[in-house]
Amino acid sequence: MHATMFVRLILVLSLSLFFAGSSLAAGEPLMMATTTSTDDTGLLPVLGEAFKKDTGIELKWVAVGTGKALEHGKNCDVDVLLVHAPAAEKKFVEEGNGTKRTEVMYNDFIVVGPAEDPAKIKGKTAGEALAAIAAAKAPFISRGDDSGTHKMEQSLWKGAGLALPDKETWYVSAGQGMMATLNMAGERKGYTLVDRGTYISYEDQAKGKPALAVLVEGDKPLLNQYSVIPVNPAKCEKVKVKEAVIFADWLASPKGQKVVGDFTVKGKKLFTPNAAK
Repeated sequence: MHATMFVRLILVLSLSLFFAGSSLAAGEPLMMATTTSTDDTGLLPVLGEAFKKDTGIELKWVAVGTGKALEHGKNCDVDVLLVHAPAAEKKFVEEGNGTKRTEVMYNDFIVVGPAEDPAKIKGKTAGEALAAIAAAKAPFISRGDDSGTHKMEQSLWKGAGLALPDKETWYVSAGQGMMATLNMAGERKGYTLVDRGTYISYEDQAKGKPALAVLVEGDKPLLNQYSVIPVNPAKCEKVKVKEAVIFADWLASPKGQKVVGDFTVKGKKLFTPNAAK
């Protein structure tokens, strides 16, 4: 074969491999680390479908506690985060692990327990309720998994001027996701802290006859804010930063916010969009 023709053939093959590789890369899904509370509600498939319809980008996710989700971001395992622990998120961005934090939606936390309410917490503030549970030594089931919910629970004990009762026999650390923790609390006739969205899904699964009732709600410290954070390519060179930013911008846009605001379970709204606040 003539040398010039050989060089041309090599060039053509090289370009073919390059574009084939580019096509494969373009087809890879955007990987998101998020929380079990968003997964348990059923919101994520709805978000993923709407996002793909608008952008052509496939969204896949792993649902864990917020602490673990942030670790996935630090370890460059994912491209973007959707989490709900503001203090930990701000630290994540300040340390250069995320490019920016955008608040996109919220719901609230509630304290639930058996309808007979042995600790008599109904109608109290969150702090008063935890103090009453501790005084009664009533079973309290904690997520115990460094999730956003677990972090909120720890801050509520502190805010009530109480030490975290992790060595008390009535305080149980589940080390599991929100739905599993709710089921454990129901079985033990105990109390727990839960985001309202997951509770609504739990109530729906129980056909309107849940083992746990809403006893404490509406207290200002119980606000549950969610934010989206693209992982920083300066620390994770293989992160799909373009797609991550597209997702973050889409979720904060009127289109994404409408998907969040329109999402319901049994006619009940689970999240309030607030990117435009």
